[in-house]
Amino acid sequence: MRLLYHFPLSPFARTIRLALAEKRLPFEARIEREWERRPEYLELNPAGTVPTLIEESGLVIPEAAVIREYLEEAYPDTSLLGRGTERVEARRIAAWFDGKFHHEVGRALIGEKYLKRLSGGGQPDAAALRAAYGALKHHLEYIGWLAETRKWLAGANFSLGDLAAAAHLSTLDFTGDIDWSHSAPAREWYARVKSRPSFRGLLADRVAGVLTPAHYADLDF
Repeated sequence: MRLLYHFPLSPFARTIRLALAEKRLPFEARIEREWERRPEYLELNPAGTVPTLIEESGLVIPEAAVIREYLEEAYPDTSLLGRGTERVEARRIAAWFDGKFHHEVGRALIGEKYLKRLSGGGQPDAAALRAAYGALKHHLEYIGWLAETRKWLAGANFSLGDLAAAAHLSTLDFTGDIDWSHSAPAREWYARVKSRPSFRGLLADRVAGVLTPAHYADLDF
């Protein structure tokens, strides 16, 4: 059985959980708390971050972007990059969420509000939280525009772009930090994504000390 080291509040790990489920690749999920810096885990992934995937062959693959590319090459029957020029757009949107969205929104809201407390890192930075909530509104509007002009975020086909976006947004939805009233099209797109079978594992997540809103696991919000 392949093994995935993850943490429920990591959007990068959530992307890989979704990708594995979409490709119908069974795996055992094992929680890893990055801040503990376990020597055994650092031997697998010197960066100490999640996710890290270990294949049945023993091959160790760290980092979400590397794992995604590996899965596309090793298991191409179910592509997560769409077709033609959509492959470029799927990668662009995934990079947007892993980079810009995480830098402007996720790192502050998850890192400051939750990971700091869980790791004993002190109180959240109020200014950082205000900036993140302001940026989140603009990102939701952008997602809504994509959802209104395309069937899926990257085009006609469900793709890695949708998985990455949903992974980052679902982390914030899990903690109750998204006001979906900012964009009805974004909310409708997200409802379609979380209705997919691959999302079931994420909807069952729970983290001690984090109060998850009732709508999180409700497919109809």
